[in-house]
Formats: sequence, C-alpha cells, structure tokens
Amino acid sequence: MKIGKETIPHSAICTSNSETIVVRGKDLAQELIGKISFTDYFFLLVTGQEPTPAATTVLNATLVAIAEHGLVPSVQASRMTLAAAPDALQGAVAAGILGCGSVILGASETAGRLLEEVRVRADGDNNYSEAAKQVIGEYRNARRAIPGYGHPLHKERDPRVSALFGVAEAAGADMTYIQIADAIENVIPEIIGKNLMLNVSAAIPAALLGVGFPITALRGVPILARTAGLIGHLTEELQKPIGFALSYQATRDYVYDGDTPEGFSASNT
Repeated sequence: MKIGKETIPHSAICTSNSETIVVRGKDLAQELIGKISFTDYFFLLVTGQEPTPAATTVLNATLVAIAEHGLVPSVQASRMTLAAAPDALQGAVAAGILGCGSVILGASETAGRLLEEVRVRADGDNNYSEAAKQVIGEYRNARRAIPGYGHPLHKERDPRVSALFGVAEAAGADMTYIQIADAIENVIPEIIGKNLMLNVSAAIPAALLGVGFPITALRGVPILARTAGLIGHLTEELQKPIGFALSYQATRDYVYDGDTPEGFSASNT
C-alpha cells in the first residue's frame, strides 16, 4: 500500500561501491577516518556541511555539558536493565534512551522552538523583551510549561548555562538566541509570578542555533551525549553492580495504598 507522495527512497547521506564508502560526499576511508573528530562528523552527518570552528566548539561543549548527570531516571532504568540482562548492553542503553522525553533531555528541542517563536514574533526588532512577554503570556494563559526554565536543584542559574554562553561568545557564535533566552528569563517573574532561571535545556539550543545547527535535530544532541554517559554507567555496572540495589531502594520505601481482600495482613518480612 502506497503511503505519501514518494515511491522511490532517496538519501544524501551515504552510498558505496566495492572500493569506496561515501558519506555526505566524502570518501570515508581517505577523507574522514583519522582526519575528523566525532563532533565534526556528527555535524556533517546531520547537516551535510562541515562545521565552522565556532560550530565545532559550541557543539562539543554542549555534548560535554549534558553527557552525565548522576543517577537520573534514565540511568537507573539502564542500570537495572543491565542487571537483569547483563548480556544485553544494547538493550540497557536503549532502556535509558527511551526515557528521553519532554521532561528529561527532550526539553532542548521544545526550548529551541520557544526561542524561535520569540525570534519570529520580534519581527526584526533586536529588543526581544516585548516579544518574550507576548509569547510567555500566551504560554501562561494556555497553562503550558516554559521549557528550559527552572530546575529542582539549581534555583539560581544552572552553572552549565554561563559556561555554554561563555563558550559561544568566545567562539564568535551568533548570540541572537542567547539574547532571546536572557529576555525570556527576565520577563518570567512579571508574567509567571516567580523566578524561573535558565537551565541547560534552554542553553543548549540557544548556543547551537547560533552556529547553524538545525532545530529539528536538537533533541538528538542530548540523546547522543547521554548515550556516552550511559555506556560509562553500564561499564561501571558490570564492575560494581548496583542495579538490583536501585530496585531494592524502591521496594523498601514502597507503600501499598490500594484495597485488600478481607483477612489480608501485610507481611512483616
């Protein structure tokens, strides 16, 4: 059954013959292997273009910033999966990556779309305050969360924000989206009624959009970065297992608050 307009699959990413593998128009063996960093290769794969020095610096910084964040839910899921199936590293990595959604990791994409919404609303005005007020007001009226703002631990600005913004500025990136991110942070108290400071999920798109990284690929950056972190955790899990300990911690504090059959009494063991 035909679905959509296309009948022949097309891709500009990779092709090969018996002698040569071509990736984004380049000879993989002769032009890429040993001659390009993985960060630059990732940019090339996603965009089809070689990164500028600013793009390399900013993308590399964002990957470092988000790769590791302790025993967050995705890491716990990954480690518990490996504990149950120690022969399935790929399944354990997948378990962690499947937890990347609108709350964890995926917020970078939605924050990027928020920044772009304010930029478009500003309509060429370099003072983004009024546009930010309009957009955040609409989010408030619709009871939508403000992606990339607020953090359960970092009540002041997430320390990674200043680090990434500093890298972007020093690298000569376009600071438009960083200015927009700042403008949003400044108008939030007036509209929301409390401070919600920038977190890394807004800093990542603010920096990356300024070096030409596509908005549609923003979610892939934390996914790629966290994959590296997960592999680190899983390597440690194989050496010092805590997957079952994480499960025990959950069951130890578990409280059943549903109905029970007549005569049932909870076990004391």
